[in-house]
Amino acid sequence: MDIYRKNNLDCSRITTRNYSTSFSLGVRVLNARYREGIYSIYGFVRYADEIVDTFTDQDQRTIFEEFRKETFIAIERNFSINPIIDSFQMAVHKFGIDRELIEAFLLSMEMDLANNVYSPELLKTYIYGSAEVVGLMCLRVFYFDEPEKYDQLKAPARKLGEAFQKVNFLRDARDDFNEKGRVYFKDIDFSNFTEETKKQLEDEIDRDFQESMEGIRKLNKQVRLGVYLAYSYYMNLLRKIKKARPEEILKKRYRVSNRRKSYLLVNAYFKNALNLL
Repeated sequence: MDIYRKNNLDCSRITTRNYSTSFSLGVRVLNARYREGIYSIYGFVRYADEIVDTFTDQDQRTIFEEFRKETFIAIERNFSINPIIDSFQMAVHKFGIDRELIEAFLLSMEMDLANNVYSPELLKTYIYGSAEVVGLMCLRVFYFDEPEKYDQLKAPARKLGEAFQKVNFLRDARDDFNEKGRVYFKDIDFSNFTEETKKQLEDEIDRDFQESMEGIRKLNKQVRLGVYLAYSYYMNLLRKIKKARPEEILKKRYRVSNRRKSYLLVNAYFKNALNLL
């Protein structure tokens, strides 16, 4: 069983590295005791996202429902033959990840199978489940044995997840709007996306980042560097988006270059080490 569990955890780690070089680098600078839990969470949420976003030639609703059922069966049994789900259920039990967070996440993923235009109410529910609860799952890994600290940091952790998701909305607008017909921001016409509207969204994201930074400063050093590095990547991505003209948002997907990521890593390392955040 030890080899089986190790293999499944390796699958989550490989999935993280294959899908996101930025996120995997952030995980690698965490203290080793936290890495497996974060890899397990990322692998799980990535597979769920793949079902609703990528497998368009399959019966996505049926596959997603099977994924949902298998997840909760695995949590009940403490076992799954699916390596990604087995890795996740281990993290659920080890770190005490609340079922409500899992259900909220799966609800948001399911919403992408049913909605193309999101009202303010639906968007709030969607962002909570798709991003904020992922931040809370990670926070639970960091402070599974310190419930008071977890409660103190919940609000900024949610704000960081919200900021990340809103940046993703702008970064992925080309694919979401042109290919999937999705509009996450109500009353925003991406075919007539103005500078004023774009700035309103960017200002909103800036406020989310500012609130989240208060929580990042309070993290212990063993995890703070990894979280701050992810924060730095997304802030850098937002700056690139701010420089783009509104019409360019639907023409390309913005990213941070590997060279820039290397600079941000070094900068984050020294700021964290010297308590300059």
